[in-house]
Amino acid sequence: MAGVHDFQVNDIRGKPVKLDRYNGEVLLIVNVASECGFTPQYAGLQALQEKFHSRGFEVLGFPCNQFGKQEPGGEDEIAAFCDTTYHVTFPMFAKIDVNGDAAAPLYRYLKAEKRGLLGSEAIKWNFTKFLVDRGGQVLKRFAPNDTPESIAPDIEKAL
Repeated sequence: MAGVHDFQVNDIRGKPVKLDRYNGEVLLIVNVASECGFTPQYAGLQALQEKFHSRGFEVLGFPCNQFGKQEPGGEDEIAAFCDTTYHVTFPMFAKIDVNGDAAAPLYRYLKAEKRGLLGSEAIKWNFTKFLVDRGGQVLKRFAPNDTPESIAPDIEKAL
């Protein structure tokens, strides 16, 4: 059965990363943006990373500029922003599209596995979150307004 671990993506420095390196870990995959009303969720995502990392949990951040052009910078700018503003220690990846013809294969898979409101596959906005189990299967999809703190119990259960 296909899963998240079957994909390869580029990290924020452009280096290829096979997601099978996260086999055995619970993942929270999030499309992020630096200039969004939800951007303060970076703090909550970092808190989840710190709280659960030692138990086999990882947040994976994927910058996306498809919603209101709220991630206009390049990867170096994004990395600097995440480090200096939110002290992000979780892995950040290269900027991607999550919708449309150029959508990253990982996101095509995530959206097909867990549809959104009213059965829609489309990602509606920045900070949509996908919780993935240790075997790479998508457990749940969370809306942008679902705060990191509010989904901590689901993470706890998956661990």
